Amino acid sequence: MSDRPVILVVDDEPQIVRAVQVVLRNNGFDAVPAGSLQEALDQAALRPPAGAIIDLLLPDGDGIELCGRLREWTNAPIILLSAVGDEDEKVRALEAGADDYVVKPFAPRELVARMRAALRRTATQDSAGSAIVRAEGLEVDLGERQVRVGGELVHLTPTEFGLLRTLLGHRGRLLTHDHLLVEVWGPSYAGETGVLRSHMANLRRKLGPAAQAIETEMGVGYRFVG
Repeated sequence: MSDRPVILVVDDEPQIVRAVQVVLRNNGFDAVPAGSLQEALDQAALRPPAGAIIDLLLPDGDGIELCGRLREWTNAPIILLSAVGDEDEKVRALEAGADDYVVKPFAPRELVARMRAALRRTATQDSAGSAIVRAEGLEVDLGERQVRVGGELVHLTPTEFGLLRTLLGHRGRLLTHDHLLVEVWGPSYAGETGVLRSHMANLRRKLGPAAQAIETEMGVGYRFVG
């Protein structure tokens, strides 16, 4: 069996799956295709993926449901694909645990670049030290990548954790939108403030009362003040 990272590719359009598979394989990944929600779950159980690329519309459900099911047991980066650029759909995807959202038609090479960036973020978080940061009823274990609010475990996606970790790493300092986008997502995301706002809204919602430690400077950026 190949030791290359496994990327689950879920779409009921064979031509899209083939195009993504070719680019993934040419870039050092092992692509595993699936045409439905159930097939994707079966494939993921057989070969736990390092990441997943999932279409929003599937014949037996939708990508958001699949994303939620995968998030029950894996922190692997998930990118959702859709022909719809609707902001509400993007928010639903991010709330379900997706790390990124790409609107069709897309360039397969860009998609692979986004997956590489997401995998780098996860690897960086996995290699973090064992320091534990506490503030405003919040406890963040950087090594175990665990977050607790008031003693209760809070489940964050890898991207949400990366965002919180970056804010904590610059505690008290105002970080601009582009600073956060470049540090957490990568240089290609500079200027994509909508992505940042969606993830920040999800992070605040999950942190509950502890989110008051994240200050918003309208039109500029965010600061962790706790």
